[in-house]
Amino acid sequence: MTIDVRGMTYVTYTQRWQELLDLAPGHGALQHSGGPWTKASGAADELRVRTEIGRRSLSTGHEGVGAAVAGLTSVTSLRAVLTSWEERLAAVRDECAYLTGALSKVAKEMGETDMEVGHSFHAVPEGGRQR
Repeated sequence: MTIDVRGMTYVTYTQRWQELLDLAPGHGALQHSGGPWTKASGAADELRVRTEIGRRSLSTGHEGVGAAVAGLTSVTSLRAVLTSWEERLAAVRDECAYLTGALSKVAKEMGETDMEVGHSFHAVPEGGRQR
């Protein structure tokens, strides 16, 4: 039902909800689990692993540099840069670890919500009869 007020057309609450339900994926299939939240969690975990591999590789690549170029003033600067990057990469790794868990939790909660909401729709009478 639409209402016209001073030249403005408004859609009623019920009609708008029906339009949104009609647009739902699979026409009524609630989908969150295994979807974007789970994929985002996987991407965060992959980034965590790759960041740690890079951090270790950076450290390994600098092993023995101090002894090989002892006495050069650049060694101190090189160590400072290495330490800075190691700390930054460790922070990225740790943030990705946090995001992996947080996004997985959202995926689980959304999945549980989907099931609860899906079951609640079956309890709503359709045209006066139980589905």
